[in-house]
Amino acid sequence: MEIQGNLAKMQASLPLVASDEVQYNLPLSDHFVAMNPLIGNIIRLEYKGQIHCRGCGRRSRKSFAQGYCYNCFRIRPECDLCIVKPEQCHFHAGTCRDPDWGQRHCIQDHLVYLANTSGIKVGVTRITQALTRWMDQGACQALPIMQVKSRLIAGQIEALLRTYVNDKTNWRRLLQGVAISLDMVQQWQQLKAKAAPDLDALINEFTLDNVQILDAMPVVINYPVRCYRSSVQALNFDRQPFVEGMLCGIKGQYLMLDTGVLNIRKFSAYNVQLSYSL
Repeated sequence: MEIQGNLAKMQASLPLVASDEVQYNLPLSDHFVAMNPLIGNIIRLEYKGQIHCRGCGRRSRKSFAQGYCYNCFRIRPECDLCIVKPEQCHFHAGTCRDPDWGQRHCIQDHLVYLANTSGIKVGVTRITQALTRWMDQGACQALPIMQVKSRLIAGQIEALLRTYVNDKTNWRRLLQGVAISLDMVQQWQQLKAKAAPDLDALINEFTLDNVQILDAMPVVINYPVRCYRSSVQALNFDRQPFVEGMLCGIKGQYLMLDTGVLNIRKFSAYNVQLSYSL
């Protein structure tokens, strides 16, 4: 089977049965390939030398911000610096690149959460995107700790908490094995104790109407990985025209081959041909 199209980040869904694994579909333009059935089989992804901007659709020599041309990177709100640094959200200052977009994405309820990816980390996400966010990160456990009224508030709380706990995932460690299971509630209690009184003072600045401390249950997520490798090598379409190998598993946005790992999200908008046989 051969299918060609522009890559986009994999669509992940979690079955109703908690013990089941995340199900992945790989978008290639208008095609959606179910990837879980391909695990254990040889697959090949060949880069065809074209990048089509996720924003405007035009051909681009280089990808910026995971799939945009340079012009879109400069003007689109989803490419602004505050997307990766939410504590710098400037919607309130009236300088958002697209106020309508900002109203839909930033002036909405957000979660501050702890996740167990390559270890414990803190993060933020829109409340409607929480499960998708955790699956994209490869989190095996997640715990919402606060619900707040805007991305700015979430970002400022995250900025405070990351002085005590990591806010990044070590991608190599993520893909080398299953993270050690943690008592997520205990992790939050310990973090909350370390961060006080600075955390209390920050929350009081926002008023209790804008910040709600949650008493939630941890979420457990299982991924379709048949085997891990002690050493992982990043595969890169910018350095090699194709990648090929046995698909050993999928975690986060990574295809885990016996020849290396491919970050699908990094190569969004690249035109590739997927070849496989069952």
